[in-house]
Amino acid sequence: MNNITMLQSASILLLLTALGGLVMAAVRFARKVNPPSWLAMAHGFLAASGLTLLAYAGLTDRVHGAAIAGLVLLAAAAIGGVTMNLGYHLAGKLLPVWLLSLHIALAVVGTLLVAWGAWAG
Repeated sequence: MNNITMLQSASILLLLTALGGLVMAAVRFARKVNPPSWLAMAHGFLAASGLTLLAYAGLTDRVHGAAIAGLVLLAAAAIGGVTMNLGYHLAGKLLPVWLLSLHIALAVVGTLLVAWGAWAG
């Protein structure tokens, strides 16, 4: 598999991750409860898969600079996701809106940068 294919595959995984994230955000904002654990786990698994593939592509060959910038933003979003899961979700605390909003913003921009690097580069 070449790097462009890996970047495109990573961006597809990240877009699927975003769909699950939209559902979880809707649950949190509309119903004012945390999303189900199984959905959070699936979201994290897809995100980790895309992030790992993206990191591998970046470490094995040259990739578009936008994809690297996306990787950095997605890594920051992942830290926020892990914090929400371990610090709030598993403890039965409602996810804080500010952290969820920051997580969403970092993930959206990071995913768009990866997609741009995958198809424009």
